Amino acid sequence: MTVMERIRSEVEGHPIVLFMKGTPTFPMCGFSSRTVQALKACGAPFRAVNVLEDPEVRAHLPRYSNWPTFPQLFIRGELIGGCDIALELHAQGELARMVADAYKAA
Repeated sequence: MTVMERIRSEVEGHPIVLFMKGTPTFPMCGFSSRTVQALKACGAPFRAVNVLEDPEVRAHLPRYSNWPTFPQLFIRGELIGGCDIALELHAQGELARMVADAYKAA
């Protein structure tokens, strides 16, 4: 399986996927930490992929998503964006709705 196929499998195989630096328990950057906190505040179970442990995913994900930075949040196979977008959606109450919808359709 190529790295692009592995990325696609993660994105399509889980309702919510966060490609991040570190883990939800031990985030390795502030942006990843804040995104995790926003998802947790919504009560969202999510799949986290630590890009620091997989250099191939870290190198190829920006090409897959056409988004240059980490973290990258996907909901139902669609790139939502990075930390700033996730926090903005959370502040507006939209992230909670998107999360709830992701699991209704799952």
